[in-house]
Amino acid sequence: MSTNTLIAVIAAAVVVVIALSALLWLLARRRHLRDRFGPEYERTVEEKGGALAAERELHAREERHDQLEIKELPPARRRHYSEEWSGVQEHFVDRPAGAVDEADDLVSRLMTERGYPTEGYRGAVRDLSVEHSRTLDHYRAAHEVRARSAKGQATTEELRGAMVHYRALFEELLTDQRSQ
Repeated sequence: MSTNTLIAVIAAAVVVVIALSALLWLLARRRHLRDRFGPEYERTVEEKGGALAAERELHAREERHDQLEIKELPPARRRHYSEEWSGVQEHFVDRPAGAVDEADDLVSRLMTERGYPTEGYRGAVRDLSVEHSRTLDHYRAAHEVRARSAKGQATTEELRGAMVHYRALFEELLTDQRSQ
């Protein structure tokens, strides 16, 4: 075998190894993002129109989240929030729409105290998606009912459902359980 042929074979082998390594890295990254974001992965793929764009978005969310100072609440603060939640639930009987507004406010205050920025609904969804992706559908559903309630278009049963949805996220945030 000539030297040129040997160099060509080695170069081709190096290119194949590099290509396989890149492919394996991309597959591992995709698996990591699917595992971490759960249903949010598929939602983002659909929203962004493809896996690569979605993966860039989800990776950016992870990087942003890494910069946040998320903290656990001390037991006394958890008890305080639990008591507030009980009060919000009691208000539901007399004022369902008002109780849903209170629940949204309570969840927002809890997020803020834990260290999540609350720069509006879309920002909250983005930041929560990294550690609480499996609860995000609850938050979306509750937010949607709350928006319709503000227009007088939500039934009492839908408002009850919104309370259940807010409670799912509330409990996860309160107990520092992550759905990863």
